[in-house]
Amino acid sequence: MWSFIEYITKTENLVTIAVGGLVFLMIVSFLKPLLERNDLKERMERVALEREKLRAQQKAALENKNKKLREKPNGLLAELVQALNLHELLDAESYRDKLRMAGLRQEKHMVMFLAARVILPLVVMVFTYIYMGLLNSEVDPLLRMGGALAAAGAGFYLPTLLLANKIQRRQQSIREGWSDALDLMLICVEAGMSIEVAMTRVAKEIGAISPALAEELQLTTAELSFLGDRAKALENLAKRTGLPVVKSVVNSLIQAETYGTPLSMALRSSAEENRRERMMELEKKAAALPPKLTVPMVIFFLPVIIVVLLGPAGIMAFGPK
Repeated sequence: MWSFIEYITKTENLVTIAVGGLVFLMIVSFLKPLLERNDLKERMERVALEREKLRAQQKAALENKNKKLREKPNGLLAELVQALNLHELLDAESYRDKLRMAGLRQEKHMVMFLAARVILPLVVMVFTYIYMGLLNSEVDPLLRMGGALAAAGAGFYLPTLLLANKIQRRQQSIREGWSDALDLMLICVEAGMSIEVAMTRVAKEIGAISPALAEELQLTTAELSFLGDRAKALENLAKRTGLPVVKSVVNSLIQAETYGTPLSMALRSSAEENRRERMMELEKKAAALPPKLTVPMVIFFLPVIIVVLLGPAGIMAFGPK
């Protein structure tokens, strides 16, 4: 044992061992790149397969949705609309964009809307005429007929009012989730994702807050993947939502893709502008509160304050001596 230690501790032996170790490390450093397997090709193949899988899923979803949209409705309502030629009579194409803004894209929704504008006035008119007669049998028939005609006019415009209300509620849902969606989209794009993958990821995350916005983003992703004109797909998003805030972001994205500027810069400036507009809107609502509270305070609070302040004095002045 001691002889081995003495052998190792000799200067010439230490130099030999050090030189041998250096030579071994040099050989390993030269051979390591040759022995390592280059998996870049395999990784690129996996990415390509994943992309093709995503495109296939989006294509299947889009084809399924288009199949539903192309399905011609059948039934009594469809025959009534076709027999009365309501598409031309009521200018159905002018309402198609509004139905899409309300999330009603299938042809059966158009048929139901047109049929409601014809059937509902008749139903409301008959119901009003009968109800007025049952309410008071001595009502003048001309008055009953006038009330029934007025109710028929209200029934004619009722589907339009309901459609406008649905559009407003859907736009409110999209507006509430749009700021968060922009921030998430900016994070995804800065992480290296394309705009299609970013929208797909954001649609999954934002669905709990705004299902309408998630649906629109998924539809835009499908159109970006398969439409030849990417600008047209983005414009369709602004057209379906009908919101100025969405349209401004869409214009920024179109300009960024047209002139080659980074999408992250466009999304960042759009997100900051959207935050400023949202803050201005909140400040506007806060500034409008005092005038709105004036009338309730005068009606409900001022009489109570007067009673509390003048009540004891009145009791002392007019009470029993």
